[in-house]
Amino acid sequence: MQMIKGKVPNTNSEKNTNRSERGDLFITGPAKLILSDQKTYDGFVPYDQTGTFYGEVVFNTGMTGYVESITDPSYANQILVFTYPLIGNYGVQESDSESNKIQVSGVVVSELALFGSHKASSRNFLNWLQSQNIPIITGVDTRELTKHLRNEGTMIGCISTRSVNLKNKTLPPAKVGIEKPKTYNKNGSKKIILVDCGVKDNILQSLIEMNACVTRVPAEYDYTNMDYDGVVLSNGPGDPTDYPETIRIVKKAFEKNKPIFGICLGNQVMALAAGAKTYKLPFGHRGHNQPCMDLSNERCYITSQNHGYAIKEKTLPKDWVVSFRNLNDKSVEGISHKSKPFSSVQFHPEACPGPTDTSWLFERFGEVL
Repeated sequence: MQMIKGKVPNTNSEKNTNRSERGDLFITGPAKLILSDQKTYDGFVPYDQTGTFYGEVVFNTGMTGYVESITDPSYANQILVFTYPLIGNYGVQESDSESNKIQVSGVVVSELALFGSHKASSRNFLNWLQSQNIPIITGVDTRELTKHLRNEGTMIGCISTRSVNLKNKTLPPAKVGIEKPKTYNKNGSKKIILVDCGVKDNILQSLIEMNACVTRVPAEYDYTNMDYDGVVLSNGPGDPTDYPETIRIVKKAFEKNKPIFGICLGNQVMALAAGAKTYKLPFGHRGHNQPCMDLSNERCYITSQNHGYAIKEKTLPKDWVVSFRNLNDKSVEGISHKSKPFSSVQFHPEACPGPTDTSWLFERFGEVL
């Protein structure tokens, strides 16, 4: 198994050539990850990877699950830094994807395994990225980079082979999801509206496993006059305030008094619809090792998370309560209405990747339908 290690090139013009034990030639050239505060990190990119690739630079602390992570629509518009030092070692199992394509704008790793070792692997990690024109930079000191992002906060950055000034660089809002409604499991016993702001496949599968008829609708689709038993607000990328139409429709759905369950971005959208406010976390929560407490019984769960925003607790209306809390930074990880069947969580009960400790939340939602 050949690994691309983090060696600094001898000169700016030389290319670093790596030959695997299988005889394949992999040529890399020097490149940089450049942040908007002009901090730079040296690395290598494939010799045929040209151009400059932009995104918000964020980090994920998971040891596994790179296939699920980079296909998570919540990572749209972001360059993902893997803190685990070796990526690609078990290849790619495309059946584990959480959407129909790679969603990240770029990938940053310390060491890249050219060939993965797993019986279910269908291809290697680098080949998969290249097949979808997703840039990667290897040989980066991801430990130092992560410490910098923790201290300074996530920021816009780029992967490039040339010098770039990012002082005034901005990114457009990332919008993903289907364009028209689609129904699954039409003979299901309960009818659920799934609002697709960038939903992960396993959320959809978790609802189907409840024997529900799921109608998946675009984020800005008004479903309030449809026949349904409950609503699920999905995860998705970006700032929740970039979804004003979604928030407006949720306000209308509140008037129906039918069960609503929000996940990740859906948690923030529900809070905004209730009249609360949100804020951007310094560096977000991304990984599958985040401890959260259920405040109703003080039980702790290890959760899978991927978000950069949170709810301002003090802005919650008096008829709403905090139901879960992050035990690392005490941020809000879930809210619920005191008397109506509205609840949401900031973490991912469907996991993928990560622990399934909180999958019971789908069962609880099913019980109130």
